[in-house]
Amino acid sequence: MNAPSAPRLLDDSIRRMLEEQERLTLAPSACLVVNSRGRRHKDLTCFIRTAFQRDIDRIIHSESFRRLKHKTQVFLAPENDHVRTRMTHTLEVVGIARTLARALQLNSALVEAIALGHDLGHTPFGHAGEQVLAEISDTPFHHATHSLRVVETLEKGGKGLNLSLEVLDGIVKHSKGRKGSMFVDEGPDSPLTLEARVVRVADLIAYINHDIDDAIESGLITVADLPPGPTRLLGERHASRIHNMLKDIISQSRETDKIKMSPEVCQATEELREFLYQSVYTRPEIEGEIEKSRQLLRMMANWFMKNPNALLSRIKGALPEGQSLKQTLVDYLAGMTDAFAITTFKSIFLPHYHLDAGPFPQAAGGLT
Repeated sequence: MNAPSAPRLLDDSIRRMLEEQERLTLAPSACLVVNSRGRRHKDLTCFIRTAFQRDIDRIIHSESFRRLKHKTQVFLAPENDHVRTRMTHTLEVVGIARTLARALQLNSALVEAIALGHDLGHTPFGHAGEQVLAEISDTPFHHATHSLRVVETLEKGGKGLNLSLEVLDGIVKHSKGRKGSMFVDEGPDSPLTLEARVVRVADLIAYINHDIDDAIESGLITVADLPPGPTRLLGERHASRIHNMLKDIISQSRETDKIKMSPEVCQATEELREFLYQSVYTRPEIEGEIEKSRQLLRMMANWFMKNPNALLSRIKGALPEGQSLKQTLVDYLAGMTDAFAITTFKSIFLPHYHLDAGPFPQAAGGLT
């Protein structure tokens, strides 16, 4: 009896079929994967997945993506399991961006890859951690540019994920801050693709709505506290606001080469963003805990700078040649989850005893 033959290797017909589906179904302004600018380092193609689908998988399987589940979105160390973390924020951005991409016949795989990777460089304790690392870093620190560093330099033991250039562009250009525009169509901050512009606005829609939802869930505000104009236009409920924002973007952007909102919905969205900055993010209940987290990171940073060997002993893999101690420290602190940062702080600054196993020795004259 003949031994079973080895499985036959498949050719690339499946991947080419998917690429052809993009060409036939996506809008003229969409980024086709066959027109990608490629990767920084030459890589083999996959016989099943397109390049953007491979980027999705590379991000999902990365260590930095897994750590997002234990990083703060807004509320530090929440006792309520329903409050968002950086991971659930990311998944909500993916869902919103993917919905927009499909409705506008854009490349949903590219959108998903950008959305999954956009916050990989976020620090522990949210933007409070970002502020501290900006203080100690020799170069300007921002979570968007650090996300780029994570996927290009830090992941996979220093080899990086070697993502497509369109994904890298979308990651580094997603952030808006308090006053930045949702829509950037020209200039150095303008993303290369419409797909990246979709993620930029999806990020804002996600955090505005889920931060309002979390603030209500936590008892910090009520629906009655929300600005009345946006509430009348977009609705009182979390789902209603998102639905009306997406419906407006789709109706305004279809059959154009732009991603945009109507002036009325754009104004309502901006009012809600400003409401969060004025009435939620700066509340004493939040700011007090945020300041504690800042002090925790500052104390650890100072300690590690005075004890460099303790820092270097914790680093996995070889460091890039010529990298400064400060850069190593910034990379290390930025990669921490909230819980790991707290545990590390305790190990450094709180007394702990190492007792031998077995009964305690009886003191002379003690009770028996």
